[in-house]
Amino acid sequence: MPSPRPSSPAATPLSVVATLVGGALVGEDRKVTGVSLSSQDVVAGDLYAALPGANAHGARYAAAAREAGAVAVLTDRAGQDLLDAEGVDLPLVVVEQPRSLVGLVSCLVYGTGTLAMRMYGVTGTNGKTTTAYLIDSALTALGHTTGLIGTVETRIGDERVKSVRTTPEATVVHALLAVMTERGVDSCVMEVSSHALSQHRVDGVVYDVALFTNLSQDHLDFHSTMREYFLAKAQLFTPQRSRRGIVCVDDEWGRELATLATVPVTTLTSVPEVDADWRVVAGEQDPSRFTLSDGATTLHLRSALPGEFNRVNTAMAAMALMAGGIAAPDAERALLVDPHVPGRMERVLLDLDTAAELGLPLVVVDYAHSPDAVAAALKALRPQTAGSLVVVLGAGGDRDRGKRGAMGAAAASNADLVVVTDDNPRSEDPAVIRAAVLDGARGHATAIATGGALREVAGRAEAITVAVRAAHDAGPGSVVAIVGKGHETGQEIAGTVHPFDDREQARRALDELVAEGPRAGGAGR
Repeated sequence: MPSPRPSSPAATPLSVVATLVGGALVGEDRKVTGVSLSSQDVVAGDLYAALPGANAHGARYAAAAREAGAVAVLTDRAGQDLLDAEGVDLPLVVVEQPRSLVGLVSCLVYGTGTLAMRMYGVTGTNGKTTTAYLIDSALTALGHTTGLIGTVETRIGDERVKSVRTTPEATVVHALLAVMTERGVDSCVMEVSSHALSQHRVDGVVYDVALFTNLSQDHLDFHSTMREYFLAKAQLFTPQRSRRGIVCVDDEWGRELATLATVPVTTLTSVPEVDADWRVVAGEQDPSRFTLSDGATTLHLRSALPGEFNRVNTAMAAMALMAGGIAAPDAERALLVDPHVPGRMERVLLDLDTAAELGLPLVVVDYAHSPDAVAAALKALRPQTAGSLVVVLGAGGDRDRGKRGAMGAAAASNADLVVVTDDNPRSEDPAVIRAAVLDGARGHATAIATGGALREVAGRAEAITVAVRAAHDAGPGSVVAIVGKGHETGQEIAGTVHPFDDREQARRALDELVAEGPRAGGAGR
């Protein structure tokens, strides 16, 4: 389905587009009212961007784009040759590297070069979604009309659209910003991935406030090294992409970024030994309560989600609000409103009285899919665990293979029972992926060495049921962490996406225990 488009788009002459990108205009000078990368998303009046791809050149689909209403094509010489060979008669703008120019062209056509709304961009390996939702929730509580673009969903005011990827293509980004402007959105929060920065998806967007949460191993199937991954993120902290930055310097990558950035940067830390402009200090009696202070101003905040990393995410959100012109007392008050962050430390809730009576385990679903994220999630849940801590995890197929063993090690080092299963195997053999995770768990199994256990369960639904029952058998106060897929509502196996939601499956497993009722000998035993 095409992304939302402005209801009254302006018309831009093709000659103006050609001048902007320094390209050759071939054919008549028509006016375009939108830009699309896919022939399936074309709307009448569009400029179709026909780019070279991994499997096929986009020019091969230009005839379909024309049938859908495209009035011109942006492409390269190879694309022009294909169009000529196939007899597709449309005006062209021909350039050497069309992908690198799609963002600028979209910005021109949609008129998003100067935005009245405040723009927040969040990058980092972990915490992007949570931090974005915290900022959005607080702004909403303060009466702002917000837009949100991220991993879980795209939202324009109250309209919600499920997201396909963390950061959409540039054509979609600028169309969304134009619609947000049209609908009176005054603040937009975006998750900005390393893929998006590397592939020009946010070209033409300048964020008022850019945030960096952290960096750990992930996406090395796309970036060849951690340094390449870091430098992709660092692009966000340049004058071409942002006006000011907020950087968490808890890890060495954050500390390097703070010195490398070419925009003004404010730093934050939760590590006592690290110097920073702002500091997070957890409360002694209630870890969810903490202070954020720069020595002159102190905010008293509460993290609605468990774990030190969520205190940092909340602090980052507070600093973003203040950087965006919100007074500290207002930011403090707004962040006390509980956000709902889908698939991020999300509890699978049943009736509390029933749960207590039957001694049911607490079940939490989290999107953690990197070694550091898995470890952080389990460490956050350990203080809440009076019984056993059980984790269900797998690893994605056709993605960074190097992190699979490390994810298993992180799980085994922090849980009492590790149930290794399938995530999204995609085109790979699920058993091969599970074996890599199991090898890592066996190699670094602190928990297993002290009496913990490892289990391999091929089907994810069965694995969740096994984990919930194992935690129930371990007694009241046990916790199940289902990590990796979070908010996702599908599982990709051999090229087919099957409906699957960790939260629904966990609820079914809990419902089965409820139906069985109390066991002889006491609740949950």
